Amino acid sequence: MKRILVTGGAGFIGSHLCKRLLDEGNEVICLDNYFTGSKENIIPLMDNPYFELIRHDVTIPFMIEVDEIYNLACPASPVHYQYNSIKTIKTSVMGAINMLGLAKRVKAKVLQASTSEVYGDPEIHPQPESYWGNVNPIGPRSCYDEGKRCAETLFMDYHHQNNVDVKIVRIFNTYGPNMNPDDGRVVSNFIMQALKGEDITIFGDGHQTRSFQYVDDLVEGMMRLMSTENFTGPVNIGNQNEFTMLELAEVILELTGSSSKLVFRDLPRDDPKQRQPDTSLAKKHLDGWEPKIELREGLAHTIAYFEKHLQGKNGYRRTEPVFGK
Repeated sequence: MKRILVTGGAGFIGSHLCKRLLDEGNEVICLDNYFTGSKENIIPLMDNPYFELIRHDVTIPFMIEVDEIYNLACPASPVHYQYNSIKTIKTSVMGAINMLGLAKRVKAKVLQASTSEVYGDPEIHPQPESYWGNVNPIGPRSCYDEGKRCAETLFMDYHHQNNVDVKIVRIFNTYGPNMNPDDGRVVSNFIMQALKGEDITIFGDGHQTRSFQYVDDLVEGMMRLMSTENFTGPVNIGNQNEFTMLELAEVILELTGSSSKLVFRDLPRDDPKQRQPDTSLAKKHLDGWEPKIELREGLAHTIAYFEKHLQGKNGYRRTEPVFGK
């Protein structure tokens, strides 16, 4: 049994990771300040005697004895990370420093949840880990993009200078149950609008692309990365299947049976036009890892989760089958 710390453990991805680590027979300490995380995400874990919940902000040093650290603490959607941009960059940079310092003291492995946003609006497609990116350092997204880039620098410096065993994963667009319905990301936006019968808002002409991976595939990749020896990354974890926003909207409309209409708005500043991972490095170093869950299957699970959320919140009931035909 390993003793594992997960910062941001009450968040969307963190809650899934905590559950999987417990299922694998580990002791898990979940650290979260609930800025974007939710206790509802981890209520099913609270009865497990090997699960511990601590309310704490990673910008403040934290002392504990652990074998591994997954550093996931940071708001990840534009709505949340732009709400308090200074807090966002502090979380990325100071949180990394504090978790690296902890890992150094107790000789723990530490994994940094980085992001595809380090590539900015990429000029290379798909994006390999060797690509340095095309990032605006003073734009509205820079608090997140540059905060994560700086965190990667810190991780590699602690590795080279202090021999800390670090792992860096660059997470591409991920979706699934436990997403915040109001986080402003495209999958949650489209599903909630479709379930409510509201217009589906598409920014730009709808031909910009993303590659969507289901959360279980991401968690598998992160755990495989943590178990590697003599490999730090960074490594892309994402789905190589690319979809336009229009294609995503059409699939969600079909699965929900919704009659929502598509409306178009101006594309936000610095919003990437294309985003697709080159995952060859993950396949090479992570025991042949590749995503297993196809978009339609993953969306069906996610739609069911959001429908349950709406039922609990508003007494909402659908009159048509959730998954269409």
